[in-house]
Amino acid sequence: MTTAKRTVITPPTGIGMPPFRELWGAREVFWRFGTRDIVLRYRQTVVGIAWVIIQPLVAAGLFSIVFGQVADLPSQGVPYLVFSFAGVLAWNLFEGVISRSSASLVANQSLVSKVFFPRMLVPLSTVLSVLLDFAVACVLLAILLIVFGVAPGWGLLLLPVWLLAAVMIALGVGLAASAMMVKYRDVGYVLPWFTQVLFFATPVAYSLEAVPADLAWLFQINPLTWLMECFRWSILDLYAPPVWQMFGVVGVGLVVLVAGTMVFQKMERGFADVI
Repeated sequence: MTTAKRTVITPPTGIGMPPFRELWGAREVFWRFGTRDIVLRYRQTVVGIAWVIIQPLVAAGLFSIVFGQVADLPSQGVPYLVFSFAGVLAWNLFEGVISRSSASLVANQSLVSKVFFPRMLVPLSTVLSVLLDFAVACVLLAILLIVFGVAPGWGLLLLPVWLLAAVMIALGVGLAASAMMVKYRDVGYVLPWFTQVLFFATPVAYSLEAVPADLAWLFQINPLTWLMECFRWSILDLYAPPVWQMFGVVGVGLVVLVAGTMVFQKMERGFADVI
């Protein structure tokens, strides 16, 4: 006589970290969600994945005209188009992870409410499509570097570190926002406004040198400023940011990711009831 194997599902309790063994065991779900997002994003589009190149290129072109020619802001000796494109590329990675991960649970509410799987895999899987967009846009960045004669230095070796830091910060915010959006749909209105404010408060389209000295401290306490400075240093071989900024941006990424994970874990228990 054989006995049926029984699986007991217990809801998460308190504030803590998720069961990583369970997440790893359901990695196929992560891959399925990620690849589905990529297919849905570019299905029935005329230009297709070229939008990933067109959007940052047009934005960088406008910034180079407005800030580089009209306002005549400095770009640390680098052609303004390349300077602004590098900043936009890093920002799109950060903003893309936040926007897609935050709305992922609500967009998949039918699955979340009916099928059991680690819910955290839904916002985590959105990173795949964002990284694909970033990789495609990097091809154009490499072309611009060659055309304008800009050669990266040894700091290019640390570029994966800054990419990881950007993903950790954005994913931490996205995890917390996705959990809160299940109950409070206002988050879907507040978050785009918040990221737009951050965009102008971060030297994405302009150089930190253009900031007045009496306001520089406001930008220096912004961790995204550290991220932009590290990213541009690795790509454009500009002056190296202080060591404390390099370690600081990674530390902030870890703290934000852990905090976002804990918020998600705390609120996950009531997803099926309110979504």
